Amino acid sequence: MTITLAEVAAGPAEGPVALVVGVFDGVHRGHRTLLSAVREAAAARGARPVAIVLDPPPIEVIRPGETVPRLAPLAENLARIEAAGVRPFGVTFDEAVRDLSAEEFLMSVAPALQPVAVVVTRDSAFGRRREGTPEHLAEIGERRGFAVVVIEPEAHDRVISSSRIRQALAEGDVEDATDLLDRRPQLTGTVVRGDGRGRELGFPTANLAFAYRPALPALGIYAGIVNGRTGALVSVGRRPTFHADGEIVVEANLLDWSGDLYEQVITVELVSRLREERSFPSADALVAQMRADETDARRALEGIV
Repeated sequence: MTITLAEVAAGPAEGPVALVVGVFDGVHRGHRTLLSAVREAAAARGARPVAIVLDPPPIEVIRPGETVPRLAPLAENLARIEAAGVRPFGVTFDEAVRDLSAEEFLMSVAPALQPVAVVVTRDSAFGRRREGTPEHLAEIGERRGFAVVVIEPEAHDRVISSSRIRQALAEGDVEDATDLLDRRPQLTGTVVRGDGRGRELGFPTANLAFAYRPALPALGIYAGIVNGRTGALVSVGRRPTFHADGEIVVEANLLDWSGDLYEQVITVELVSRLREERSFPSADALVAQMRADETDARRALEGIV
């Protein structure tokens, strides 16, 4: 999915370009402000708008062993950037890229991209030891022939960031996450076989396996939408009624739908959190609560699906 900086440089000529560099996890409202600015910078200079999307997130290479939960898989982020009218390049961030200065990073792609403008926010920084601040980039630009366009980050009480959205999800605040993303938070995974417990209880579920580490919401029961059209009762939790210390499982009970989803990739949108996860004294007590949850989910989804 990603390519190296050398492969970018050796690829077809794309330049001149207006360029923005970042992780763009989730392509939230703040990111879209950046993408709009790079489009404007490109239009003003007869250039093409381009985004270099770093994957994995630099912190995972700078601090080995640390992983960042993702708001979306890379493919979805790239597709959203492209839909915003900006040409995305998914670039592998590794130890070699980590050690490049900001100038070395930009010049490494110059053979193909030929940057005439670099768009940043006032608190942006990239390159070795985050030396590529707006001020330092302006110095580089004077030598290398590109302008630096500094924009104010999108704010919503506070600056919008992927980490802020992850925090909202971790707190179960789906509404805040939705507001910051300007769309409902999503989980994309492949349907795999579970233990069949949901079917036994009369609530068959699609259990999800992920090819990435998703930013999960707080454990609990949610109203959701599968593949943009089917309402669902979504559970994110350890299933404590049957498992004393189980792993976290994401499963969706599709409402008013039947069929075989095994091995299919589906997307679950979270609409609202209905309740926290809790253990029940018996399977019957759990089923009674699930029936109440379904009623609440249908109410939450009324007028949406």
